[in-house]
Amino acid sequence: MQSNFVVTPESVGQRLDAFVLSNMPQLSRSHIKNLIDDGKITVGGKLLKAGYKVKQNDDVLVEVNEPKELSIKPENIPLNIVYEDDDLAVINKTKGLVVHPANGNENGTLVNALLYHLKNLSGINGVIRPGIVHRLDKDTSGLLIVAKNDKSHTNLAKQIETKSCHRFYKALCYGNFKQDSGVIKTGFGRSLKDRKQMAVYPLNEGKIAETHYNVICRYGKYTLVEFVLQTGRTHQIRVHSKHIGHPIVGDELYGSHDKNFKTIGQLLHAYKIQFTQPTTGQPLIFEVPLSDDFQKALNKLNNGVYNEN
Repeated sequence: MQSNFVVTPESVGQRLDAFVLSNMPQLSRSHIKNLIDDGKITVGGKLLKAGYKVKQNDDVLVEVNEPKELSIKPENIPLNIVYEDDDLAVINKTKGLVVHPANGNENGTLVNALLYHLKNLSGINGVIRPGIVHRLDKDTSGLLIVAKNDKSHTNLAKQIETKSCHRFYKALCYGNFKQDSGVIKTGFGRSLKDRKQMAVYPLNEGKIAETHYNVICRYGKYTLVEFVLQTGRTHQIRVHSKHIGHPIVGDELYGSHDKNFKTIGQLLHAYKIQFTQPTTGQPLIFEVPLSDDFQKALNKLNNGVYNEN
């Protein structure tokens, strides 16, 4: 559902979030903040921050999806549980597995599997996302933390927010990176051209997204890269890779299909995660091998296939 509002003289100077609240009192402040962060509220087609002071005749567009109550059922879907204690579990998610249900996709997800395999899950994110502290895209494989109680969920979410939870990814990217390491820092939000995509914006628009990278190995036409998230935006690594001219191999949403490698989806793997156990304070670090299709692609490159300049 879309709602459109034009700023009149009596509203000039209001914060964007306050202006939306005054026109849509059925929404909570936190809901409005999330809508702004997700790029669902634009001013004249631009993504602006909640504190933006609206001007006369500004055209404010608000997009709100009507929620649908879902009844999530446990399903006996195989899970690779790397670690488990009373507070949390660490899952090595397989490629192709959606993390949580959504309208039109209510079964066969990680959440359905969690409800079957684990006795307890945190309830902070409601019925649709129990235990889910952070997410991975459907075709991104690798490590994911799941909270078993609300206290642990809050602690783990805070670790991610304060960057004391470290998440490391490996990706095979197109092209030869000019620098061995670097930082990509941009504004970030939903694309205004294609609502299925996220996009890079100037730093003063949308959320801040920051990704660090280190080159692991160069293969001429391809580069194996380690990415380290400093923020956790939807599709962040995929969009930032495209932004610097090196989209991830197999990413058809932000790049193209690669005929050299038989892979479904992007060659992106969350291979390592480091954080603190919420109750004991014990440092925890986990690392898992690459997915099969990713490793097969590297085997070809290591054998000299497709790596000519």
